[in-house]
Parts: sequence; C-alpha cells; structure tokens
Amino acid sequence: MSCPDCYRGSVHEGQPRGQVTKAYGLDTYVVNPADGRPAKGIVVLLPDAFGWEFVNVRLLADSYADKGDFKVYAPDFMKGHPAPLYMMESMKIVSSDVGIFTKIRHGFRVLCAILPFLFINWPSKAWPRVKGFFEQLRKEEGASLSVGAAGFCWGGKQVLLLGRGDKIDGRPLIDVGFTGHPSLLSLPADINNLTLPVSFAIGDHDSYLSVAQAENIKAIVEAKPELARGEVTVYPDCGHGFCVRADHKFPDAVKQADDATDQCIAWFNTHFKTSA
Repeated sequence: MSCPDCYRGSVHEGQPRGQVTKAYGLDTYVVNPADGRPAKGIVVLLPDAFGWEFVNVRLLADSYADKGDFKVYAPDFMKGHPAPLYMMESMKIVSSDVGIFTKIRHGFRVLCAILPFLFINWPSKAWPRVKGFFEQLRKEEGASLSVGAAGFCWGGKQVLLLGRGDKIDGRPLIDVGFTGHPSLLSLPADINNLTLPVSFAIGDHDSYLSVAQAENIKAIVEAKPELARGEVTVYPDCGHGFCVRADHKFPDAVKQADDATDQCIAWFNTHFKTSA
C-alpha cells in the first residue's frame, strides 16, 4: 500500500513555462530546453499521487529541461483522477491536536479521496497506459533520442516496471530510470526484476521505505551486471515525498530536493551518452 506521507507536503510557487498538448494518446505537459537548445534526450516524468497538473510536478519538469537540456513530458497517466490537493490540508488536520470530530470529518474526507484514486490508478491498472505511451514514444522520437523515466512515489513503481526491459521493435521502452521515494513496491521482486539501470533517491526518514530496505535495494542494484547496474542515494533528515513536495520555508529541505534533481540529471546525462 501507499503511506500517509504520500499525501502530505507543500505546494510550490511559480509559473510553469511549458505547454499542454496531446502526446502519444495522452494529455501531456511538455517543456523543451530553454533558448532553443537541442534536446540531449527525452525524460518522461511519472508523478506522485497529485498527478500531471500538480504545479510542483510541472516546475520539476521545467528544472529538468533547464538544467539538463532534456525535452520533458509529464503525461496524464491517471485518466484525470489524481489525488485531490485538498488531501494535503486534511492530512495536516488529521495529524494535529484538533478535536476528535474534526479529525473524523477530515479522516473521512481523506478516505473518500484515496479509495477512488487507488482503484483507478493501482499499478496493474495504470501499467497499460504507461506502457502504451512509451511504446509510441520509442517508435517515434525515441527511435533517435535516448529515453529516460523519472518517477516519484506513485510514479516510482511504474519506473521499476519499465526497468524490467519490456521492448518494442527490439529496443527497451526506456534506456534508463530514476525514482525518488517510490511507493506501492513489491520487495524484493521489483528490484530483482530490473534489467536496466535505475537510480534511487530515498530519505532516511521515509515512512514507506526504511533505511534497511534502502540498503537492501542498494546491495541488489549495485551487484547487477554493468549495463543494468543502478545506484541508491540516501538523503539524511528527509521523509517520503521530499523530491517533489519539500517545504520551501526550510532551506535545508530545498537543498535536499535540489540535490535529488541534480542526481537525476547527472544519472541521465551519464547514460544518455552511451545509449541509443
């Protein structure tokens, strides 16, 4: 299952600079490298529970395009049914010292939002949408450009499914993956099944993945053959969701999130040089 921290965090300020279009069958936010620079490759962002329209996700896509010179897609893999943003406030209230009836009311509100989100977007139901997008992408733009997948929380599971190496026209759907604080995992099976290189960013206070589990993931991915070898970076004093929903009132939280962004970009740059 997912964890309560999958639905906690802060909403960031900023104006995304990309555009919304239809790409490979899905409504998609797309952003290109700034100043007309050519794209080094394509990065597809698989979001946390709050989906492709979440401003934090779009601003993160902008960062990948600006810092990495990637063309970035953030598709609607959730069929228009992400977790509603009001859950963040309700989760705060449920965890606070308010009266019991207020807690019950907001707890019921959270439950009514989580259940349909999980029903529609359970990994096995979402996978055909994700796979179909990447199949079309690989056939077209991905025929000449490297393709990376960056997934967070909910999207992290989908990155690991992509990392199994499913192919179209004899080529894997992606060349390389990155995930920040993935959820809904089957451990250790999802890690053992990886045949492509995946980089992990995990906080040492993650309520879904313990430090011991992170170390087990690290041991497995670092022991894989060179072409499938991954990495794990554990970030101190970070909880689940820190890559996307860090509270910008705290400079340390911003730095940790920025470091994870840099980790992702460096990972893709390394593998994009040698792939496709």
